[in-house]
Amino acid sequence: MASRTSNFCIDAHDPRAQAAWWAQVLDDFVPDGEDDEDEAGLLGPAGRSLLFLRVPEAKTVKNRMHVCLRPVDRSRDEEVDRLLGLGATVVDDLREDGAGWAVLADPEGNEFCVLTTQADEAGVARS
Repeated sequence: MASRTSNFCIDAHDPRAQAAWWAQVLDDFVPDGEDDEDEAGLLGPAGRSLLFLRVPEAKTVKNRMHVCLRPVDRSRDEEVDRLLGLGATVVDDLREDGAGWAVLADPEGNEFCVLTTQADEAGVARS
């Protein structure tokens, strides 16, 4: 049998602030209630979690692994606008003619992508 994911760890200067920010971004992750000054977590589907761990050093290079988000109840562009309003910043905008994605960064500079919706990729008109 192969391994299964337990959690994904993300380095942070302020784990609580990062967990609170990502809780606003992801509707399928909720605070685990067991955070302290060195780590804070969000519980997600199937028992998987995001765990933010305090580290002393600042982020200096591009992430080797990142989260890709797919909007559920709004368009990709509407979701990008919402996330920018929450404090994300644009790293690279690869959106073109209804395709592509936007690369954003969270308040501590960790990159993530916002993809098109599944309906957009399937060519289904949204109502």
